[in-house]
Amino acid sequence: MPVSEFPAVLSQHMRRIRASAAGVASEIGMSREAINNWRNGDSLPSRKHRDKVLACATYLRLTEAETNRLLASAGFEPEFPVELASAPGPGPGPVPPAVLQVFERLQQLRPYPILMLLSQAHWGQPPEREAMLAHARHHYGADAVLHMQPPFCPGADSAVYFAALATQCGFDGVDSDHAFEARLARRLRDGGQLFCLVSRFEQGDPAQRDVLAGILRSLSEMHSGRLHLLICGGAALADLKYQGGDLSLLNIATAETWPELTATDLQAMARARWGERPVDAARVLRLSGGHPLLADAALTMLADHGMLDDEALTDALAGHPPLWQGFLPLLTDPASRATILPWLRQSRLGPARPYLFDPLLRALYWANLVTPRREDDGTWLQWRCEAIRRAGLMIAEQTGPTSA
Repeated sequence: MPVSEFPAVLSQHMRRIRASAAGVASEIGMSREAINNWRNGDSLPSRKHRDKVLACATYLRLTEAETNRLLASAGFEPEFPVELASAPGPGPGPVPPAVLQVFERLQQLRPYPILMLLSQAHWGQPPEREAMLAHARHHYGADAVLHMQPPFCPGADSAVYFAALATQCGFDGVDSDHAFEARLARRLRDGGQLFCLVSRFEQGDPAQRDVLAGILRSLSEMHSGRLHLLICGGAALADLKYQGGDLSLLNIATAETWPELTATDLQAMARARWGERPVDAARVLRLSGGHPLLADAALTMLADHGMLDDEALTDALAGHPPLWQGFLPLLTDPASRATILPWLRQSRLGPARPYLFDPLLRALYWANLVTPRREDDGTWLQWRCEAIRRAGLMIAEQTGPTSA
Protein backbone atom coordinates (compact mmCIF):
# COMPACT_ATOMS: atom_id res chain seq x y z
CA MET A 1 0.00 0.00 0.00
CA PRO A 2 1.44 3.41 -0.84
CA VAL A 3 2.60 5.41 2.15
CA SER A 4 0.66 8.41 0.81
CA GLU A 5 -2.60 6.68 1.80
CA PHE A 6 -1.84 7.12 5.52
CA PRO A 7 -3.57 10.53 5.87
CA ALA A 8 -6.79 9.21 4.32
CA VAL A 9 -6.77 5.98 6.35
CA LEU A 10 -6.12 7.84 9.61
CA SER A 11 -8.80 10.46 8.89
CA GLN A 12 -11.35 7.77 8.04
CA HIS A 13 -10.90 6.00 11.37
CA MET A 14 -10.89 9.24 13.36
CA ARG A 15 -14.16 10.31 11.75
CA ARG A 16 -15.73 6.93 12.51
CA ILE A 17 -15.57 7.48 16.27
CA ARG A 18 -15.52 11.30 16.09
CA ALA A 19 -12.03 11.45 17.56
CA SER A 20 -10.40 14.85 17.69
CA ALA A 21 -6.76 15.57 16.94
CA ALA A 22 -6.38 16.78 20.53
CA GLY A 23 -7.85 13.51 21.87
CA VAL A 24 -5.56 11.34 19.78
CA ALA A 25 -2.55 13.50 20.63
CA SER A 26 -3.22 13.31 24.36
CA GLU A 27 -3.66 9.52 24.23
CA ILE A 28 -0.47 8.71 22.31
CA GLY A 29 1.80 11.42 23.74
CA MET A 30 2.22 13.73 20.76
CA SER A 31 1.18 17.28 19.96
CA ARG A 32 -2.11 18.18 18.32
CA GLU A 33 -0.15 19.87 15.53
CA ALA A 34 1.66 16.61 14.75
CA ILE A 35 -1.64 14.71 14.46
CA ASN A 36 -3.09 17.40 12.20
CA ASN A 37 0.03 17.23 10.05
CA TRP A 38 -0.45 13.48 9.70
CA ARG A 39 -4.10 13.90 8.74
CA ASN A 40 -3.35 16.64 6.22
CA GLY A 41 -0.41 14.81 4.68
CA ASP A 42 2.02 17.57 5.65
CA SER A 43 4.20 14.99 7.41
CA LEU A 44 4.25 11.24 8.00
CA PRO A 45 5.29 9.12 11.01
CA SER A 46 9.04 8.64 11.22
CA ARG A 47 10.62 5.23 11.77
CA LYS A 48 10.69 5.83 15.53
CA HIS A 49 6.95 6.48 15.62
CA ARG A 50 5.67 2.94 15.00
CA ASP A 51 4.63 2.57 18.65
CA LYS A 52 2.76 5.88 18.39
CA VAL A 53 0.83 4.68 15.34
CA LEU A 54 0.07 1.41 17.15
CA ALA A 55 -1.19 3.34 20.21
CA CYS A 56 -3.30 5.42 17.86
CA ALA A 57 -4.87 2.25 16.43
CA THR A 58 -5.73 1.07 19.94
CA TYR A 59 -7.31 4.41 20.82
CA LEU A 60 -9.35 4.37 17.60
CA ARG A 61 -10.57 0.84 18.43
CA LEU A 62 -9.29 -0.66 15.20
CA THR A 63 -9.57 -4.35 14.42
CA GLU A 64 -6.40 -6.36 13.83
CA ALA A 65 -6.84 -6.08 10.05
CA GLU A 66 -7.44 -2.33 10.30
CA THR A 67 -4.39 -1.94 12.56
CA ASN A 68 -2.21 -3.77 10.05
CA ARG A 69 -3.56 -1.57 7.26
CA LEU A 70 -2.87 1.64 9.20
CA LEU A 71 0.67 0.49 9.94
CA ALA A 72 1.26 -0.57 6.34
CA SER A 73 0.02 2.78 5.04
CA ALA A 74 2.72 4.42 7.16
CA GLY A 75 5.37 2.01 5.88
CA PHE A 76 5.58 -0.19 9.00
CA GLU A 77 5.58 -3.95 9.54
CA PRO A 78 2.20 -5.50 10.49
CA GLU A 79 1.46 -6.05 14.17
CA PHE A 80 -0.77 -9.09 13.69
CA PRO A 81 -0.45 -12.14 11.44
CA VAL A 82 -2.76 -12.42 8.47
CA GLU A 83 -5.49 -14.90 9.30
CA LEU A 84 -5.74 -18.06 7.23
CA ALA A 85 -8.02 -17.47 4.28
CA SER A 86 -11.20 -19.52 4.19
CA ALA A 87 -12.35 -21.08 0.96
CA PRO A 88 -15.03 -19.10 -0.90
CA GLY A 89 -18.54 -20.39 -0.98
CA PRO A 90 -21.84 -20.25 0.89
CA GLY A 91 -20.70 -22.48 3.77
CA PRO A 92 -18.54 -21.50 6.71
CA GLY A 93 -15.39 -22.74 4.93
CA PRO A 94 -12.59 -24.76 6.51
CA VAL A 95 -12.16 -24.13 10.21
CA PRO A 96 -8.58 -23.68 11.47
CA PRO A 97 -7.67 -26.54 13.83
CA ALA A 98 -6.86 -24.10 16.65
CA VAL A 99 -10.41 -22.69 16.46
CA LEU A 100 -11.92 -26.18 16.62
CA GLN A 101 -9.74 -26.92 19.63
CA VAL A 102 -10.98 -23.79 21.44
CA PHE A 103 -14.64 -24.59 20.82
CA GLU A 104 -14.24 -28.23 21.83
CA ARG A 105 -12.76 -27.08 25.13
CA LEU A 106 -15.60 -24.58 25.67
CA GLN A 107 -18.20 -27.30 25.16
CA GLN A 108 -16.55 -29.46 27.84
CA LEU A 109 -16.74 -26.88 30.64
CA ARG A 110 -19.28 -27.47 33.42
CA PRO A 111 -21.16 -25.98 35.17
CA TYR A 112 -19.99 -22.68 33.66
CA PRO A 113 -18.95 -22.75 29.99
CA ILE A 114 -16.67 -19.72 30.44
CA LEU A 115 -13.28 -19.88 28.75
CA MET A 116 -10.62 -17.20 29.19
CA LEU A 117 -8.41 -17.41 26.11
CA LEU A 118 -4.98 -15.81 26.58
CA SER A 119 -2.64 -15.08 23.68
CA GLN A 120 0.86 -13.64 23.46
CA ALA A 121 1.88 -10.68 21.30
CA HIS A 122 1.39 -10.76 17.53
CA TRP A 123 -1.43 -13.27 17.57
CA GLY A 124 -4.21 -10.72 17.40
CA GLN A 125 -6.91 -10.02 19.95
CA PRO A 126 -8.52 -12.37 19.61
CA PRO A 127 -6.63 -14.62 17.21
CA GLU A 128 -8.60 -15.86 14.19
CA ARG A 129 -11.52 -13.67 15.24
CA GLU A 130 -13.46 -13.94 12.00
CA ALA A 131 -12.98 -17.70 11.88
CA MET A 132 -14.19 -18.03 15.48
CA LEU A 133 -17.29 -15.92 14.84
CA ALA A 134 -18.05 -17.80 11.61
CA HIS A 135 -17.73 -21.15 13.39
CA ALA A 136 -19.88 -19.90 16.28
CA ARG A 137 -22.63 -18.81 13.87
CA HIS A 138 -22.50 -22.21 12.20
CA HIS A 139 -22.64 -24.05 15.54
CA TYR A 140 -25.06 -21.89 17.56
CA GLY A 141 -26.97 -20.10 14.80
CA ALA A 142 -26.41 -16.57 13.51
CA ASP A 143 -28.97 -15.05 15.91
CA ALA A 144 -27.32 -16.68 18.93
CA VAL A 145 -23.86 -15.11 18.55
CA LEU A 146 -22.79 -11.83 20.14
CA HIS A 147 -19.45 -10.05 19.99
CA MET A 148 -18.67 -7.51 22.72
CA GLN A 149 -15.61 -5.28 22.70
CA PRO A 150 -15.67 -2.91 25.70
CA PRO A 151 -15.07 0.67 24.57
CA PHE A 152 -11.67 2.20 25.22
CA CYS A 153 -13.01 5.16 27.17
CA PRO A 154 -11.22 5.66 30.50
CA GLY A 155 -13.56 7.43 32.87
CA ALA A 156 -16.65 6.70 30.75
CA ASP A 157 -19.90 6.74 32.67
CA SER A 158 -22.23 3.76 32.81
CA ALA A 159 -24.63 5.06 30.18
CA VAL A 160 -21.94 5.53 27.51
CA TYR A 161 -20.19 2.24 28.28
CA PHE A 162 -23.26 0.01 28.25
CA ALA A 163 -24.92 1.82 25.34
CA ALA A 164 -21.82 1.00 23.28
CA LEU A 165 -21.97 -2.67 24.29
CA ALA A 166 -25.71 -2.78 23.56
CA THR A 167 -25.14 -1.40 20.06
CA GLN A 168 -22.58 -4.15 19.42
CA CYS A 169 -25.18 -6.73 20.53
CA GLY A 170 -28.00 -5.22 18.48
CA PHE A 171 -29.96 -4.03 21.55
CA ASP A 172 -31.85 -0.75 21.14
CA GLY A 173 -32.75 1.74 23.83
CA VAL A 174 -30.14 0.72 26.40
CA ASP A 175 -28.83 3.59 28.54
CA SER A 176 -27.66 1.90 31.75
CA ASP A 177 -26.11 -1.26 33.14
CA HIS A 178 -29.52 -2.34 34.44
CA ALA A 179 -31.11 -2.00 31.01
CA PHE A 180 -28.24 -3.92 29.42
CA GLU A 181 -28.58 -6.77 31.92
CA ALA A 182 -32.34 -6.88 31.37
CA ARG A 183 -31.98 -7.12 27.59
CA LEU A 184 -29.34 -9.85 27.83
CA ALA A 185 -31.47 -11.77 30.35
CA ARG A 186 -34.49 -11.50 28.05
CA ARG A 187 -32.42 -12.91 25.20
CA LEU A 188 -31.42 -15.89 27.37
CA ARG A 189 -35.02 -16.51 28.41
CA ASP A 190 -35.97 -16.85 24.74
CA GLY A 191 -34.38 -20.30 24.86
CA GLY A 192 -31.40 -22.09 23.45
CA GLN A 193 -27.72 -21.44 24.00
CA LEU A 194 -26.16 -18.01 23.53
CA PHE A 195 -22.51 -17.59 22.55
CA CYS A 196 -20.70 -14.37 23.43
CA LEU A 197 -17.18 -13.49 22.34
CA VAL A 198 -15.73 -10.78 24.59
CA SER A 199 -12.50 -9.37 23.15
CA ARG A 200 -10.18 -6.85 24.81
CA PHE A 201 -12.11 -7.34 28.05
CA GLU A 202 -9.32 -5.70 30.05
CA GLN A 203 -9.48 -2.35 28.27
CA GLY A 204 -11.56 0.64 29.23
CA ASP A 205 -12.85 1.92 32.53
CA PRO A 206 -12.15 -0.48 35.45
CA ALA A 207 -15.33 0.40 37.32
CA GLN A 208 -17.58 -0.38 34.34
CA ARG A 209 -15.58 -3.52 33.57
CA ASP A 210 -16.29 -4.76 37.10
CA VAL A 211 -20.00 -4.16 36.58
CA LEU A 212 -19.92 -6.04 33.25
CA ALA A 213 -18.12 -8.94 34.95
CA GLY A 214 -20.79 -9.04 37.65
CA ILE A 215 -23.60 -9.04 35.07
CA LEU A 216 -22.07 -11.89 33.09
CA ARG A 217 -21.36 -13.89 36.26
CA SER A 218 -24.94 -13.42 37.52
CA LEU A 219 -26.50 -14.43 34.19
CA SER A 220 -24.19 -17.45 33.94
CA GLU A 221 -25.45 -18.67 37.31
CA MET A 222 -29.11 -17.92 36.55
CA HIS A 223 -29.00 -19.62 33.14
CA SER A 224 -26.58 -22.45 33.89
CA GLY A 225 -25.00 -23.97 30.80
CA ARG A 226 -26.78 -21.67 28.34
CA LEU A 227 -24.52 -18.62 28.27
CA HIS A 228 -21.27 -19.66 26.59
CA LEU A 229 -18.57 -17.05 27.13
CA LEU A 230 -15.23 -16.80 25.35
CA ILE A 231 -13.19 -13.98 26.92
CA CYS A 232 -10.04 -13.07 25.01
CA GLY A 233 -7.03 -10.99 25.98
CA GLY A 234 -3.36 -10.97 26.84
CA ALA A 235 -1.09 -9.84 29.65
CA ALA A 236 -3.53 -7.39 31.23
CA LEU A 237 -6.33 -9.98 31.27
CA ALA A 238 -4.04 -12.52 32.95
CA ASP A 239 -3.10 -9.92 35.54
CA LEU A 240 -6.78 -9.30 36.26
CA LYS A 241 -7.38 -13.01 36.89
CA TYR A 242 -4.28 -13.85 38.90
CA GLN A 243 -3.54 -10.55 40.66
CA GLY A 244 -6.93 -8.84 40.82
CA GLY A 245 -8.65 -11.55 42.80
CA ASP A 246 -12.00 -9.77 43.03
CA LEU A 247 -13.43 -10.18 39.53
CA SER A 248 -15.85 -13.02 40.19
CA LEU A 249 -16.38 -13.75 36.49
CA LEU A 250 -12.70 -14.47 35.93
CA ASN A 251 -12.50 -16.50 39.13
CA ILE A 252 -14.88 -19.08 37.66
CA ALA A 253 -13.44 -18.91 34.14
CA THR A 254 -11.12 -21.63 32.88
CA ALA A 255 -7.89 -20.13 31.53
CA GLU A 256 -6.34 -21.53 28.36
CA THR A 257 -3.61 -20.27 26.04
CA TRP A 258 -3.95 -19.96 22.29
CA PRO A 259 -2.66 -23.16 20.65
CA GLU A 260 0.83 -23.13 19.17
CA LEU A 261 1.40 -23.02 15.43
CA THR A 262 1.74 -26.37 13.70
CA ALA A 263 3.30 -27.45 10.42
CA THR A 264 -0.24 -27.97 9.11
CA ASP A 265 -1.04 -24.31 9.88
CA LEU A 266 2.05 -23.18 7.97
CA GLN A 267 1.20 -25.35 4.99
CA ALA A 268 -2.26 -23.76 4.91
CA MET A 269 -0.72 -20.27 5.08
CA ALA A 270 1.61 -21.12 2.18
CA ARG A 271 -1.22 -22.56 0.08
CA ALA A 272 -3.34 -19.46 0.66
CA ARG A 273 -0.54 -17.31 -0.81
CA TRP A 274 1.29 -19.41 -3.36
CA GLY A 275 -0.97 -22.30 -4.21
CA GLU A 276 0.56 -25.75 -4.21
CA ARG A 277 4.19 -24.58 -4.23
CA PRO A 278 6.21 -27.00 -2.04
CA VAL A 279 7.21 -25.65 1.38
CA ASP A 280 9.25 -27.26 4.15
CA ALA A 281 6.77 -26.37 6.90
CA ALA A 282 8.59 -28.40 9.57
CA ARG A 283 11.80 -26.47 8.94
CA VAL A 284 10.04 -23.11 9.04
CA LEU A 285 8.35 -24.10 12.30
CA ARG A 286 11.69 -25.14 13.83
CA LEU A 287 13.58 -21.99 12.82
CA SER A 288 10.77 -19.59 13.76
CA GLY A 289 9.95 -21.36 17.01
CA GLY A 290 6.27 -21.07 16.17
CA HIS A 291 6.34 -17.25 16.46
CA PRO A 292 3.54 -16.16 14.08
CA LEU A 293 5.31 -13.17 12.52
CA LEU A 294 8.67 -14.95 12.28
CA ALA A 295 7.01 -17.94 10.62
CA ASP A 296 5.28 -15.60 8.19
CA ALA A 297 8.58 -13.82 7.48
CA ALA A 298 10.42 -17.13 6.99
CA LEU A 299 7.85 -18.34 4.47
CA THR A 300 8.16 -15.06 2.56
CA MET A 301 11.97 -15.11 2.57
CA LEU A 302 12.08 -18.65 1.25
CA ALA A 303 9.52 -17.80 -1.44
CA ASP A 304 11.39 -14.64 -2.51
CA HIS A 305 15.00 -15.77 -2.24
CA GLY A 306 14.91 -19.50 -2.84
CA MET A 307 16.76 -21.93 -0.64
CA LEU A 308 18.55 -20.29 2.29
CA ASP A 309 20.52 -22.44 4.69
CA ASP A 310 19.53 -22.49 8.37
CA GLU A 311 22.26 -20.06 9.43
CA ALA A 312 21.36 -17.45 6.80
CA LEU A 313 17.64 -17.68 7.56
CA THR A 314 18.24 -17.45 11.31
CA ASP A 315 20.39 -14.34 10.85
CA ALA A 316 17.71 -12.75 8.68
CA LEU A 317 14.97 -13.52 11.21
CA ALA A 318 17.09 -12.10 14.04
CA GLY A 319 16.83 -8.71 12.36
CA HIS A 320 13.03 -8.79 12.13
CA PRO A 321 11.64 -5.53 13.63
CA PRO A 322 9.03 -7.07 16.01
CA LEU A 323 11.82 -8.82 17.94
CA TRP A 324 13.67 -5.56 18.46
CA GLN A 325 10.47 -3.83 19.53
CA GLY A 326 9.97 -6.52 22.17
CA PHE A 327 13.55 -6.48 23.47
CA LEU A 328 14.50 -2.79 23.36
CA PRO A 329 12.34 -1.49 26.25
CA LEU A 330 13.83 -4.19 28.49
CA LEU A 331 17.47 -4.12 27.41
CA THR A 332 17.80 -0.34 27.54
CA ASP A 333 16.96 -0.41 31.26
CA PRO A 334 20.25 -1.18 33.10
CA ALA A 335 18.69 -3.26 35.88
CA SER A 336 16.56 -5.31 33.51
CA ARG A 337 19.47 -5.76 31.14
CA ALA A 338 21.68 -7.11 33.92
CA THR A 339 19.13 -9.83 34.62
CA ILE A 340 18.23 -10.71 31.03
CA LEU A 341 21.77 -10.88 29.64
CA PRO A 342 22.69 -14.12 31.50
CA TRP A 343 19.38 -15.63 30.36
CA LEU A 344 20.39 -14.96 26.74
CA ARG A 345 23.36 -17.28 27.24
CA GLN A 346 21.31 -20.24 28.45
CA SER A 347 18.54 -22.35 26.98
CA ARG A 348 16.29 -22.43 30.06
CA LEU A 349 15.10 -19.31 31.84
CA GLY A 350 13.18 -21.05 34.61
CA PRO A 351 10.27 -23.40 35.30
CA ALA A 352 6.99 -22.61 33.57
CA ARG A 353 4.05 -21.66 35.79
CA PRO A 354 0.38 -20.77 35.15
CA TYR A 355 1.30 -17.22 36.16
CA LEU A 356 4.82 -15.77 36.15
CA PHE A 357 5.42 -13.56 39.17
CA ASP A 358 8.83 -12.38 37.98
CA PRO A 359 8.01 -9.18 36.03
CA LEU A 360 10.86 -9.63 33.53
CA LEU A 361 9.94 -13.23 32.73
CA ARG A 362 6.34 -12.11 32.42
CA ALA A 363 7.31 -9.31 30.02
CA LEU A 364 9.39 -11.67 27.88
CA TYR A 365 6.56 -14.19 27.79
CA TRP A 366 3.83 -11.76 26.75
CA ALA A 367 6.17 -10.22 24.16
CA ASN A 368 6.19 -13.74 22.67
CA LEU A 369 9.96 -14.09 23.03
CA VAL A 370 9.86 -17.12 25.34
CA THR A 371 7.48 -20.07 25.54
CA PRO A 372 6.94 -23.08 27.86
CA ARG A 373 8.28 -26.38 26.51
CA ARG A 374 7.92 -29.80 28.08
CA GLU A 375 11.04 -31.91 28.71
CA ASP A 376 11.70 -35.11 30.65
CA ASP A 377 12.32 -33.22 33.89
CA GLY A 378 9.41 -30.80 33.66
CA THR A 379 8.11 -27.82 31.70
CA TRP A 380 10.56 -24.94 31.23
CA LEU A 381 10.51 -21.45 29.81
CA GLN A 382 12.80 -21.31 26.78
CA TRP A 383 13.62 -18.83 24.03
CA ARG A 384 11.24 -19.52 21.19
CA CYS A 385 14.08 -19.98 18.72
CA GLU A 386 17.74 -19.21 18.10
CA ALA A 387 16.81 -16.15 16.02
CA ILE A 388 15.14 -14.57 19.06
CA ARG A 389 18.07 -15.33 21.36
CA ARG A 390 20.46 -13.97 18.73
CA ALA A 391 18.39 -10.78 18.36
CA GLY A 392 18.55 -10.24 22.12
CA LEU A 393 22.32 -10.60 22.14
CA MET A 394 22.70 -8.17 19.23
CA ILE A 395 20.60 -5.56 21.00
CA ALA A 396 22.47 -6.15 24.27
CA GLU A 397 25.76 -5.51 22.46
CA GLN A 398 24.49 -2.14 21.30
CA THR A 399 23.11 -1.08 24.68
CA GLY A 400 26.17 -1.80 26.81
CA PRO A 401 28.99 -4.23 27.60
CA THR A 402 28.16 -7.93 27.32
CA SER A 403 31.06 -9.44 29.24
CA ALA A 404 30.03 -12.01 31.80
